[in-house]
Amino acid sequence: MKNFWQQIKTDVLKGINHHDSSLTILGKIPGQNLSRKLIWKILATGIIAQGTLLGTPALANNTQKSLSYSQLLEKIQAGEVTEIDAYPSQGIAKVSLKGQKSSEPMYTVNMFEYNPELLDQVRAQKINFELKRSPDNSFAMGIIFNILIIFVVIFILLTILRRSSQSQGNALNFGKSRARFQMEAKTGVLFDDVAGIEEAKEELQEVVSFLKKPEKFTAIGAKIPKGVLLVGPPGTGKTLLAKAIAGEAGVPFFSISGSEFVEMFVGVGASRVRDLFRKAKENAPCIIFIDEIDAVGRQRGAGIGGGNDEREQTLNQLLTEMDGFEGNTGIIIIAATNRPDVLDTALLRPGRFDRQVMVELPTYNGRLRILEVHARNKKLTREVSLEAIARRTIGFSGADLANLLNEAAILTARRRLEAITIQEIYDAIDRLVIGMKLPPRMEGKRKWMTAYHEVGHAIVATLTKNANSVDKVTIIPRSGGIEGFTSFVLDEEMIDTEGLRSRSSFLARITVALGGRAAEAEIYGDMEIDAGAEQDIKNVTQIARKMVTLYGMSDLGPVALESPNNEVFLGRGWQSQQSEYSEEVATKIDHQVRAIAINCYEEARRIIRENRVLIDRLVDLLIEKETIDGDEFRRIVSEYKELPEKQKSAINLQKKS
Repeated sequence: MKNFWQQIKTDVLKGINHHDSSLTILGKIPGQNLSRKLIWKILATGIIAQGTLLGTPALANNTQKSLSYSQLLEKIQAGEVTEIDAYPSQGIAKVSLKGQKSSEPMYTVNMFEYNPELLDQVRAQKINFELKRSPDNSFAMGIIFNILIIFVVIFILLTILRRSSQSQGNALNFGKSRARFQMEAKTGVLFDDVAGIEEAKEELQEVVSFLKKPEKFTAIGAKIPKGVLLVGPPGTGKTLLAKAIAGEAGVPFFSISGSEFVEMFVGVGASRVRDLFRKAKENAPCIIFIDEIDAVGRQRGAGIGGGNDEREQTLNQLLTEMDGFEGNTGIIIIAATNRPDVLDTALLRPGRFDRQVMVELPTYNGRLRILEVHARNKKLTREVSLEAIARRTIGFSGADLANLLNEAAILTARRRLEAITIQEIYDAIDRLVIGMKLPPRMEGKRKWMTAYHEVGHAIVATLTKNANSVDKVTIIPRSGGIEGFTSFVLDEEMIDTEGLRSRSSFLARITVALGGRAAEAEIYGDMEIDAGAEQDIKNVTQIARKMVTLYGMSDLGPVALESPNNEVFLGRGWQSQQSEYSEEVATKIDHQVRAIAINCYEEARRIIRENRVLIDRLVDLLIEKETIDGDEFRRIVSEYKELPEKQKSAINLQKKS
């Protein structure tokens, strides 16, 4: 059986009973292809009036009236229907009734697939029946949807490319320099803000004078230095000095890190060097600051892997630009590094870096000046003595001291105090040097053994000539697995690790380091010692080996048997990994190291044995209080023993603090 719509098509095409009804077709029958002209019209209409195409059906639906199929049949039989427009693609028909105004919308009827009785009644009533093609928006909407997808994809790609070009530069700008440029650098730092490194500051102030008043020097034949290399440990103020130069000089300032020259693509680094110096020549006189220059200036021929070729090309270009065939008058290069030993010798020669300015760890006076600078915006109580803090922070860099006062301020806020007290300062020192304080977690034998271990360190230090004075003994645990510790007041000459230290002071350090293990062995026996002395033994071995192989402080005589810098992958240090002595000498070195350690260990055990009563009293006090400060410790020891002169002076020093 044919369905309703097929029957209509057949009747219309064959002209069946067309004289009995008014069956006509407006437009093309659904299912046939649209003409090309109509497609372009729909496409243009869709692009220009997309909202209309999407919105019109909804608006139309809101104004339509509807009839049910049974109501339609009743209306036809009653002769109330005047016109029926059928829309096969939508499965609906629109009906006009007698008495209905032309401005009123037609009634909508949902048609069934099979309804042959409708056509019979239409013919019988001679109702005007038209078969219409409903507007098919699906084709146009499909095209519009595809175009929108393309536009969205293009927009996303353009956004990604724009952001990539802003952050790193596009593919055509790999060779462009990434140096930050300031016509008049406003770093907010002047030489008055730099303290504790007066010698380095004086050298650099002279460079600024060269830039501001060059005629003062050229009048007597002096040439402006081409480069200044700042050398020193991390945190000593090298970058701060560069900021001060930028703030004082009043000339264009370029700043870049050494690592920004080197890329995975060969030739990019050299191109960036050329571009940097081209810009600098256009803005001369000016300053170029290269931070961490060892990233690009390492000794040539010492690297491993393909990346070494790119680094060497970059270094060669840097050498050429600094002092090559073409001059760079008016450009001063300032670089900073904490590894001058790995830099290429060609980079360090006069004409490239004319001056090497050492930025050392600050001395007592330097630390005091640095503390005064960083304490300007800190609220301190009257009891806080910057002099006492400076004495307790030997070996601290400028960055360490700034961090110390900041940590003290944080502790003060956490404890809800109005101003920083000396206790917050000391707690901050312990936090930075030892670790964060933890709640007590030891009980029984472990707690007593830890107490004996720490008192062993302290008593050996107090009764050993040339040993450092005890600052504090505690069994309060710290982060990193530290169950207790003994801190010391270091000598000023220890600022350079073992620099300018005597053989007796080295032996004293070894003896003190073994005091904890000696106390465990004397109190609990050799079979009950634990692994808590692991770090002490490492330090002992390191010091003893340096005494033998570097300082000539053994029976092997004044012979340097190892290089002090034998790290791998660090420039010239690569060649120093080869053994510089025979296997026979290596055996003698081991014997000498062991003899030094054993002799110091026996000395520590002797001190523990001879002062057992004193040690028991100190351990009882430590268990009770958990912390004993150095002054109280020495006072108790002085009741039993005569203190060495160094320990007596430590008591007087703490009283002044």
